[in-house]
Amino acid sequence: MKKTSYNKLVRDRIPEIIEGSGRKAVYETLDDENFIKRLNEKLVEEVNEYLQSGSLEELADIGEVMHGILEYKGISIEAFQKARMEKLEQRGSFKKRLLLQEIIEQ
Repeated sequence: MKKTSYNKLVRDRIPEIIEGSGRKAVYETLDDENFIKRLNEKLVEEVNEYLQSGSLEELADIGEVMHGILEYKGISIEAFQKARMEKLEQRGSFKKRLLLQEIIEQ
């Protein structure tokens, strides 16, 4: 019997998919403290995967983790978008591709 250990947060259907392929998935349901910790770890994992691949699929994974964090914190997507738009209005976007090199005090 071959075992492969992962010890990482996975999407809800992953155990079902694993078992559908004839293997056994061993998993646990996390408490709140461990869930947010694992969501944060998953966010870093997905960002690193995106940085390596640059793929749309990895951006989608980042978005799904972000939605999980928002849901955990009880923040609606509308509240998130409102905060995003406020920041956009106050500070702008990244469309101009500006790289701040230095600030000179006068």
